Amino acid sequence: MADVIKNRYEFVILFDVENGNPNGDPDAGNLPRIDPESGYGIVTDVCLKRKIRNYVETVKEDSEGYQIYIKEDVPLNRSDNTAYEYLGTDDKGIKDLKKKDPEVDRKICDFMCRNFFDIRTFGAVMTTFVKAALNCGQVRGPVQLGFSRSIDPIVSQEVTITRVAITTEKDAEMKSTEMGRKNIVPYALYRTEGYISANLARKVTGFSEEDLELLWEAIINMFEIDHSAARGKMAVRELIVFKHSKELGDCPAYKLFDAIEVKKHDDVDYPRKYSDYTITIHEEQIPETVEVLRKI
Repeated sequence: MADVIKNRYEFVILFDVENGNPNGDPDAGNLPRIDPESGYGIVTDVCLKRKIRNYVETVKEDSEGYQIYIKEDVPLNRSDNTAYEYLGTDDKGIKDLKKKDPEVDRKICDFMCRNFFDIRTFGAVMTTFVKAALNCGQVRGPVQLGFSRSIDPIVSQEVTITRVAITTEKDAEMKSTEMGRKNIVPYALYRTEGYISANLARKVTGFSEEDLELLWEAIINMFEIDHSAARGKMAVRELIVFKHSKELGDCPAYKLFDAIEVKKHDDVDYPRKYSDYTITIHEEQIPETVEVLRKI
């Protein structure tokens, strides 16, 4: 592994969707998530983390140090059991091992951080064994994402579709097509704000410079391996990174976020493409000790 990061970071992701549902709400019939008071679209942090995990899993293929803890269709206990293998014990032997070595819990937590990229990055709650003695601990990760919000209010459109494949033999006797519906957002540009704590990386998970570069790569490409008809056309348009000069940072994060202005052109009533917006970074609002990096 490379050296642990030594600088605090904040970052802003701008991504858009065209004729798709970026993040369905299961409590609302899988309609695109929306703030009911303002009409702005929402994409959850866990939605983006899932795509980042999927990208890392694809490019690293579970190579050493880059396994993924929270995986689709894989019980968490199965990943926790790797800690047993590391210690050379099982459910029965773990209690005796803890009596002999009071540092076992810390060793387990360190092992999980070394082997699972998403634990090292986002943290995890690994207390999945209720009755057993194995407890992999709770880790607060250095990388945190907020909810994404659209730049302008969105309108969810319901599109009626038909299919010629009939479900049952009985239905085939009465009709030749079936009706269905898709809910889409014609176009929306979303903004996500994120934080990276060098202090937590050093003290807790060991998040490294190599991990950081992989994170940037995953963010930029997270939609490129996740295309589907339901999500339409999605792409990361901008990744703007603020690099502080020291571990605890040089200024509050909100001042850096406020320096990024995303504005719709005055002659555009209904945005339908990324070029309908102007992205401005007000560098006069940013301290000289903070470096601004535009990754895409």
